[in-house]
Amino acid sequence: MKHLLWTIFILGILSFIWAVFVEPYRLKIKTYQVKKPSLSGLKIALVSDLHINPRQQKWLEEVVSKVNEQKPDIILLGGDFVKGHKLESSMDINKIAKNLGNLKAKYGIYAVLGNHDWWYGGQNVAQALEQNGIKVLNNQNILIPNPYQDLYLAGVEDATTRAPNLFEALNNTQEPVILLSHNPDIFPKVPEQVFLTLAGHTHGGQINIPFYGPILTSSKFGRRYAYGKIEENNHTLIVSRGIGTSILPMRFFCPPEITLIEFIK
Repeated sequence: MKHLLWTIFILGILSFIWAVFVEPYRLKIKTYQVKKPSLSGLKIALVSDLHINPRQQKWLEEVVSKVNEQKPDIILLGGDFVKGHKLESSMDINKIAKNLGNLKAKYGIYAVLGNHDWWYGGQNVAQALEQNGIKVLNNQNILIPNPYQDLYLAGVEDATTRAPNLFEALNNTQEPVILLSHNPDIFPKVPEQVFLTLAGHTHGGQINIPFYGPILTSSKFGRRYAYGKIEENNHTLIVSRGIGTSILPMRFFCPPEITLIEFIK
């Protein structure tokens, strides 16, 4: 019995070290394929939930470099650029935005804001991003011309701190439309004209227990939209695990990811 307790104790310590110091920096590339013949060949990178603290300059540079290595046509940023509820908890948003300004995509870089961004100061976050060439969509849409098929991108406000308005966000759009939302909980309300919804916020659960799954998803739907590619009512939702951490500075069986979406015939 004594040996068993020591084994459990040692495994617990090793798991803690892994979850705090190792796995949060094991950046993965997760690729999803979506059937859309008119956009076949187009590649989108989704980067969400950075939560950058003042000591993560090199980490942010690594993320930016890794995204650029994928050579995406479009880059979408899913919100929560800052860390925590207090200014001192996060790297200055102007520094974060300056680093993100080094991202490269043929047809532009676009963003929505998350709950942490609004707690930090949403207008300041949006201004910093815009000043570095990143278009922020707050219940708005934009037409993205490209060699495949002209594509509308709509972005809604955060569901926790603001008022996401699909009517405003989709006003005057035509198919095909992609919707970018920080929070996946809007998915059941998405109309037919949106063929793909992209979101973050859940961190994939951040801590996943083997054979059980995520402990906490910060979603009113629990695990339903925790992570991955979800098909409902002929609609597709892709939820990214994101990059950073929130509340607890750890990841377990849930490494950070850059999410790639490749359109195929």
